Formats: sequence, structure tokens, C-alpha cells
Amino acid sequence: MKTAIVISETSSNHNTGLGHPENADRVDAVIKNLKKNKKLLWKKSTNFDKNILNITHSSEYVKNVNDSFPKNGLNFLDGDTIVSPGSKYATTDAVGSIIAAIDGVEKKEFKNAFCAVRPPGHHAEKNKAMGFCIYNNVAIGANYLLSYYKYKKVAIIDFDVHHGNGTQDIFYDNEKVLYISTHQYPYYPGSGGHNEKGKYNNIFNIPLPAGTNSIQFMDAYEHVLKKLKSFKPEFILFSAGFDAHKDDPLAQLQLTSMDFYEITRRTLIYAKSQCNGKVVSILEGGYDLNALSESTEQHVKALLEFSK
Repeated sequence: MKTAIVISETSSNHNTGLGHPENADRVDAVIKNLKKNKKLLWKKSTNFDKNILNITHSSEYVKNVNDSFPKNGLNFLDGDTIVSPGSKYATTDAVGSIIAAIDGVEKKEFKNAFCAVRPPGHHAEKNKAMGFCIYNNVAIGANYLLSYYKYKKVAIIDFDVHHGNGTQDIFYDNEKVLYISTHQYPYYPGSGGHNEKGKYNNIFNIPLPAGTNSIQFMDAYEHVLKKLKSFKPEFILFSAGFDAHKDDPLAQLQLTSMDFYEITRRTLIYAKSQCNGKVVSILEGGYDLNALSESTEQHVKALLEFSK
């Protein structure tokens, strides 16, 4: 078995404008670095039934998104979520990447996968685009596991430095999905307090103060693993943001690139014994190109070690 890297040929067509931190250079840097590893399997995003979008987002929202793509220039969905003509296919291909990754794991084409695509997704709510996010890729992946593969328990672990308000919004009253988030707090988008637990105690937020270092983070991550063990998921999805890195310009946590190896390794030890190692990860944030390249390399290194 292998680890797959799922890419989208249209990611770079999603133009967010000059100086925007969420730009095509991010995925280009990640892919260029990962191409050095000859042990990885490369796979492209797949076409999928667009009705899958309507399980996660309202049909009105999906229609509004489809209508928002300009014929030229840029269009603002909110203050910092921007679309261009090329965003039309980049957004659906980002979703198609997690569908392809899940299908590949289920068909035993590979053991696990990392989707190196954009735009990110975890801020997108049922009816709202925000925070660079248009469709909630990881939430659509979770609903695909529930609806198509008939799983009963799916866990989403979100280690992006920003709270995934969108994923929380989508699954707040869904007992089949456990959403766990480690994030800087108080910080954008303002959600993610301890008291936000979900209707079925299926939301688990670990808010961390600015300046949290590696040791403090890893201590906190033990609570993630305990929650995971009590929930007993059949499949694990990572909302993999790398902006908790100390060099990231958009936040103030102090993780190193190696910490993302350790986060992944610890989770995969559990996944190997409890859900047959069924893990798919998708890129969220990370805005220092060098830190992002190093951190994704460490994340994938751990995935590869557990793909045997």
C-alpha cells in the first residue's frame, strides 16, 4: 500500500488578486517539494455528482456560488474571500480531490492520502462563504462517507490555527460526526470556545492562547486523542492547516515543522489499531511558503510511514 497525493490541475486558476495570502504559490510550493519523494503515488481530482454539494450546503447557497464566478476580473464573496473566472472549476475540483482520496482508500488503491489543493474549506458554513473558503471540502468528504459508504462514525481533526467555524456549523447537531479543533483563541473567526460542544457532545474545541509552544500544544493534543478513542470513529479526516507554525504571518502559535509529523504520527497510531488506518487529509491554511513546504513534508512523511 502507498500514500497518495491528490492534486487538482485547476488549483492555480483560482486567482485571489495581488498580495492575497491564499494564492497559487502555496500549492505550487507544496507539490514541488513533495515531488522529490519518489515513494508517493500521485492522483488527480475526480469528477463527482454535484448533488453531493447539496448534502452539506443548501441548494440556494450552491446556486449563489455558481452564479458568483465573474466572466472576468474578481468578485468578493466577503471581505477576504475572492473568486475569479478560474475559481469555478478550482472550487469543485478541490471537493473532487477529497472524493477521489476517499474512493482510493475504500478501493484499497492506497492506504491514506493528502489532498494538496485549494481553495481551503473549513470556514465555509452551510449558507456562507468566508475566510478564503467557498465549499467546505472536508465536511463534504465526511458527508460522502456517511451517505455513500454508509459509515456511522466519522471524525474530523482540524489543526489549522483558525477555528473551523464552518465545519462546526455543518455538524453541530450530527451525532455521526465528531469535530475536534485545536486553534488560537480568541482569534479569527471568533468561534471555538470550550462551551461550544454540539447537540450530542460531538464538538470538541481546544482553544489555545497566542504564543503556545510545541510542548504545550502536544500536551493539549493528548486530549484530542482521548476524545478520539472514546468516539471510536471508522474513518478519520484531517483538516490540515499548517498556519500554527511559528513562522506563519497570520497567527501567533509557535509550532515547528517537525511538530506536524508528531501530530500526524500520534493520530495514526490510534487510526492503525482502531479504524484500519483509514485517513484522508486535505490542505487548509499555511501562508509562509517555506514553513508550509516543510510542514506538509513532515505530515506526509508520517502518512507514508503508516501506509505499509
